[in-house]
Amino acid sequence: MYPEIEPHDSGMLDVGGGHLVHWEVCGNPNGKPALVLHGGPGAGCTPRARRYFDPTAYRVVLFDQRGCGRSTPHASSPSVDLSTNTTDHLVADIELLREHLGIERWLVFAASWGSVLGLVYAERFPHRVSEMVHAGVATGMREETDLLTRGLAPLFPEAWARFRAHAPHGDDLSAAYLELLLDPDPAVHQAAADEWCRWEDAIVPPAPGNDRFDPPGFRLAFARLVTHYWAHGSWLREGVVIEEAWKLRGIPGVIVQGVLDLGNLIGTPWRLVHAWPDAELVMIPDTDHGGNDAMTAARVLATDKFR
Repeated sequence: MYPEIEPHDSGMLDVGGGHLVHWEVCGNPNGKPALVLHGGPGAGCTPRARRYFDPTAYRVVLFDQRGCGRSTPHASSPSVDLSTNTTDHLVADIELLREHLGIERWLVFAASWGSVLGLVYAERFPHRVSEMVHAGVATGMREETDLLTRGLAPLFPEAWARFRAHAPHGDDLSAAYLELLLDPDPAVHQAAADEWCRWEDAIVPPAPGNDRFDPPGFRLAFARLVTHYWAHGSWLREGVVIEEAWKLRGIPGVIVQGVLDLGNLIGTPWRLVHAWPDAELVMIPDTDHGGNDAMTAARVLATDKFR
């Protein structure tokens, strides 16, 4: 990765509905624009994400999506209202930020949920996207989220039994957990957040010493946003991202995927690369959705290729 770098510009963008979105820009002010879309939903952008780009070549834009990171109101607040936090809202936020920064076109760099958002954005505004780099790709299908909440039970039977026991009613575990997470009782919603994040750690083990869901306020906001999006199918018609991937024609892309990523079980990266004619799929051995040094190197190589 490139050395650590600090932003040279930042701010809070009023995107409507009472939301202020935190953004930052680093690298070369006159460089090639690139947009970073974080995962989750609700993970927030991190200093590490700045380091995938040559700072002499790129003008790197990062922002915290609604309800997370330094954006306000935060999804961990007691009286959270998620009604104006949807995929359509986030896509509109991206366009508003692009206009605010005076950018004509930019490279979209994304991972996991960020890939869903980036693909939807690019299909709706292909003339605003120069290239794309994705990792741990997802497309927002319920088939994908059903795999993560129910389909992996045979692989992690003990962890899933605990996960299921905390929300024993209903077939849609995302919706069942969302109801608990929005309960006004802190004991109820925090316990649900803890259990949701424990399940996430079971299916995508973090690196030793990396407590990615700390502190409790982060866990609550993250779990609320993930379940809010998953319970609503990310507000996308099932399969629409792959169905409309033909709109990406002419946009070069690189998809970096771990061979051991459990999302591969339903074939998402292969289905996408066959529907998107200008995409290249790079498979990284011996790593899962969380990635490793080889995946990091492949993502840096991709941004170097496009600089």
